Formats: sequence, C-alpha cells, structure tokens
Amino acid sequence: MKSSFQTPKTINEVVMDIDKKRYLIPSIQREFVWNTEQITKLFDSLMKDYPINSFLFWKVPDDKINKFGFYEFLRDYHERDNRHNVNADLNGVNSNDITAVLDGQQRLTALYIGLKGSYASKTPYKRVEDSDAYPQKKLYLNILQKADKTTEYLYDFRFFTEKEAREDSENCKSNNYWFPVGEILNYKSLNDINLFLRKNNFNDPENINHNFASETLTKLFEVINKDQTINYYLETGTDLNHVLNIFIRVNSGGTQLGYSDLLLSFITAQWEGKNVREEIIKCVEEFNSLGLGFNLNKDWFLKTCLVLCDEIEDISFRVENFNQRNMEIIKKQWDKIIVSMRMTLKLVNIFGFNRHNIKSNNALIPIAYYLFKNNNPKNFIDSENYKEDREIIKKWFFSSTVLQVFGASTDSFLSQIRKIICNNNEKFPINTIKDKFRGSRRDIIFTDDKLENLFEEVKKNNSLAVLSILYPWVNLKNNIEIDHIFPKNLFTNKSLKKNEITESNIIDYYIEKSDSLGNLQLLEEIPNKEKSDKDFKTWLYETFQDETSRNDYMKKHYIPQNIDLDFSNFEEFIRKREELQKQALKKYLFFL
Repeated sequence: MKSSFQTPKTINEVVMDIDKKRYLIPSIQREFVWNTEQITKLFDSLMKDYPINSFLFWKVPDDKINKFGFYEFLRDYHERDNRHNVNADLNGVNSNDITAVLDGQQRLTALYIGLKGSYASKTPYKRVEDSDAYPQKKLYLNILQKADKTTEYLYDFRFFTEKEAREDSENCKSNNYWFPVGEILNYKSLNDINLFLRKNNFNDPENINHNFASETLTKLFEVINKDQTINYYLETGTDLNHVLNIFIRVNSGGTQLGYSDLLLSFITAQWEGKNVREEIIKCVEEFNSLGLGFNLNKDWFLKTCLVLCDEIEDISFRVENFNQRNMEIIKKQWDKIIVSMRMTLKLVNIFGFNRHNIKSNNALIPIAYYLFKNNNPKNFIDSENYKEDREIIKKWFFSSTVLQVFGASTDSFLSQIRKIICNNNEKFPINTIKDKFRGSRRDIIFTDDKLENLFEEVKKNNSLAVLSILYPWVNLKNNIEIDHIFPKNLFTNKSLKKNEITESNIIDYYIEKSDSLGNLQLLEEIPNKEKSDKDFKTWLYETFQDETSRNDYMKKHYIPQNIDLDFSNFEEFIRKREELQKQALKKYLFFL
C-alpha cells in the first residue's frame, strides 16, 4: 500500500481524461475557490516554465467506487448559479479507468476552465439577481505583445466575453490580438500555428509583434500539448481510512481546508445512502436565505447536529466525535434536526434578528435543541398556545445576544444549557438558566449600566432586535419597516443650519442621535411611505386628527406627552423618549 511516482502527462492528456470522466473529484474535496487572477497566474507560470508542483491521484478500487461520492470537474463556473460540482454520472464509464484527485483539484479545475470552460463572476455595482451581472467569459492570450511591465506577468492572459475579445482585437489602436486559449487543444502540430499566422497576416518576419505571436503560440502549443508538465503520484491503496488520512495530510497546507471540510471527509465516507455534503450545502444555503438572511456555515450545522442528539455526550468539534456510532445517531434524527434548525431561524427572524445583529450563531443552538426535544411543535411560530413560550425565548435570545454570553469556549456552556432543557418538561426553563449563570460571564440579567450601554451602542443597522422587544404587539412577518420619527434628511449640516441650529455641540448631538433608538419607530410599509419625509408634528396631527387616536399612537410608540414636538426641541424629545423606552425594556427584559 504505497504511493508511486508515475510517468508524467501532458496537460492536453489530463484535460481530455477529465472530459471523459476518467478523473473525478472525491466528495472529501472542497469546492473550487480560485478566482480569475489565480487562473491567469497559473497559465503565466506554465508559459515561463515555472514548476506547478506535483499532483496526488488515487486509483479507485472497484469495490470502493460505490462507497465514495464522486463529482465531475467544473467547466463553466458561475459565481451565483454554478459554483457546485455535480454528481458524476458513471454510466458508460469503465470503473477501471476512474482516478480520484486527492491533491491538485484547484489547479486542474483552473486548467480545465481555462482550456475548455468559462468563468462568470459578478460585475461590480450590478444587482445580484440581475442575470446580466454575470457575463460568461473565456480565457484569452494576447499574442501581439507582452503583459504590462508594471505587473508580475510576462504573458497577458485575461478573461473576456467573446464580444470584448473581438472588439479589442479589431481596434486598430490597441495593437492587441486575443487568442482563445482553448483553441490550442485543436492544434496537432506547429504547422497549424503557421497556418493560423498566415491566415491572420501575422507572418511578417520583420515585424516584432508578428515574431512575438509566432513565439507565443509555439510556446503555448508546447506547454499544453507536448511538455509532460503533470507530475503525479498514484496511490493504489484500498484502505479507505488510509486514503482519508493521506488526503488530510496533503491538504493541511496551501489554501487551507476548513475544519468542517475535513470532518465531512469522514462523514461522507461513513454515511452510505445519503450525500451528506450536498445536503449540508443545500441546507446552509437555504437557511442563509430565510427572512432577512443569516450567515451560517457547515461548522455551525455540524455542531448543532452534535448538540441536538442527547446520546452524543461529548459535543466538542473534533474529528473523533464524528465517528461511525455518532453518525448513525445523527442519521436516524436527520430530518427532525433539519426541521428544528429551520424553525429556529424563522423564529429568531421574527424576533428581529438576522446576519447583521447575531453576534454568535451558537446562540441559536439552545433554541433548536428546545424545539427538537419538544418534537418541533406544529404552529409554534404562529399559535397563541405558544405565545408565552415564544416571548420567553425572545427575551432570552435578545439578552444572550446583546450581552454576548456566547463567545469563545462555549462547549461547556452549551452542554449545561442542554442538560437544563433536557431535565425540564414544560416551557423554556428560563428561571433555571438565570439562576445557574447568575453573576458569571454568562449572566443574562440586565442592570442600569448594561441598559445605558445598550442605548449608546445600538444604531439603525442593528436596532431592529431592540425595537422588536419594544413593540411586542408587532408581527415582523408582516411588512414592517424602521422609520425615522424626525426624517433623516433633516440631519445634514445644511438642513440643521436652515432650521437655525448653528451651535457645533448641538449639531453634533442632533447628528449623533439621528439613528439612535430615540428617533426610531416601527411602522407598517404603507403608513411609512405616506409619512416619508414629512415633518413629524405635521404628520402626527394630519394622520391622527382626534385626540384619542393620537394619544393611543403616542403611547404605543413611546412619544413623550406634554412637550413641544417641533424639530427645534429634538434634544428634549430624545431624552424623554429614551427614558420611556428604557422603562419599557425593564419590563420586557430580565432586569435586576
């Protein structure tokens, strides 16, 4: 059982074998992560005869083919729509011909895209959902002149659309000719290059650029079709664990694999009948798109799996904990685990939390565990039967997040909370949790100082969570928006001076408090649009013309009574409104 050095191959040979599915990517590999600059740098290195390091391949035994997931190489990379390798369809492929790439996938994919594929990345400043923001580009080489001397490149490789390459080549002022690099695969001899040069009138021996074109195309032909550039070792072992250990060892340097990718190495190999890697990627992408969006990753997903299964005592994020026994436990609970995660994210999104204001994703795990232990109650998010429970969880999650009790070294903390929830058969056991961690760095009870810090630190971009506490009667599933009570356009130096606010310290106060909680409220989408940039006092009296409805609005939105609501009285308004908000939060939070 050993790796042996083999006779090197040409790039053309390997690319053609990739095309025929003789080279595949094992599911333990990470996905393609190179950008266009890395690809062009690789081709420039090849043209300069720089070594590109050796590769490690694995000759897959027949009896291991069905125990391992295999993917095809990416040919046409699309940043939004085609980033993931597809499952290899092995119909018609001789199993004896299958070779798995253990080391060198990024380089081989880069070669494959450059010679036979395309790369579509988002154009800056265009919208993500706009399909035109992702033009399909192929790799081209300028054969009439070298790269700019200010760069580290000798040869000018670039990704262009076909139209871009054609128009720049036809521009008589540019002195460029962009040759599609993949065409070199079709050239059988140097005679084909001479034919190309004559056809395009690049065969004048007195012309320096024409000589460069001849030399460059000849070099490209030799690098791709003749030079045995692909030096590789071939592993012939049949022990799957041995192969996995080799993979982890050779991938411990360079572009570092994430720890979850290494864990998936073991999981994928142990879990028959389910493509774990694809399911986890699919779930994480779905979860991150829920509501206002989250920023979850595979690490969080795998960690949550450990915590949700009581039979797994050690929840630390280590390879040893993803053994065969534990994977069987997770496998049995898989569908239920996914439902718990999804419910948790929908719930906290309604609470006003998303990728922008969740300090640690680990704070989500106790909620998922609680729902899991209670068999994911139907209609938990909407039903009046669970309203009290939801409010308790909301207060706990808010306090835990704002006070950042989930920081480093949370394994013990998560284990303790899991034990408390497991031993409680009723509602979310908030009192036990409060008592357990009172006075420690995990304490979720607010004090006056903590509350004051909250108002000083929170700004509009992460204020929704606080406002969701202050507006318990608002359902954030509806079209609810954050509104500036005094319109944002009033808080410029020009507008302030126009309103006769000229003292520098007062101007600073106005601007500082423009995005503070004291100047923010929640309104439904239509009333908010109707309010728009209107003067607040004018809008208030136009919208609520009778005193009863006006007072009702002011009470629900913490608008101080019996003060002047003109913009010139903004300082007093903010001080008194923040005091009303603080008094309300003392009722809604766990307060000492």
